[in-house]
Amino acid sequence: MASVRDRVSVFDARMEVVRAILDTNLLGHMALLQGLIALMRDQGYGRVVNVTSAMGQLSDMGGGAPGYRLAAVGINALTRIFANELQGTNVLVNSVDPGWVRTRSTEATRSVEEGVETTIWLATLPDGGPSGGFFRDKQPIP
Repeated sequence: MASVRDRVSVFDARMEVVRAILDTNLLGHMALLQGLIALMRDQGYGRVVNVTSAMGQLSDMGGGAPGYRLAAVGINALTRIFANELQGTNVLVNSVDPGWVRTRSTEATRSVEEGVETTIWLATLPDGGPSGGFFRDKQPIP
C-alpha cells in the first residue's frame, strides 16, 4: 500500500514524478518481462508472477497516488497481454496482490508468510493452470 505522502491528488501530481514512476515500475518491468519470457518460451515452460497492488484494480479504483495506481493498472494489463500472446506455450503469466504486508516500516495486518503464499502458489502452478489472472489469497479478483 502506498504511504500517505504518496497519496497526492491527480490534480497536484507532478508529471515528472509520474513519468519516473511509470519508467521504473511499468516500462522497466515490461523490458524485464520481454527478456525473461523469451527464454521461458524457448524452453517451453515458465511461470511469471507479477507482484502488483489492489490499487491497480479498475473495478475498485480510487483517488490519490496517480503514478502508483497507473503503474499497477499497467502491470495488470501487461499480465493479460503477455498471457494472451503466450497461449499454448506452457508459460503462465499472472498478477498477485499480496495485501498489506508487515515490513520494518509498516504495521500492516498481514505477515510476510501470508503475503507470499499466493505468489508461491502461482509460481508453482501445474501445466494447464490459470494464466492472465489477478489473484489475492489464491482467489481471482477483478
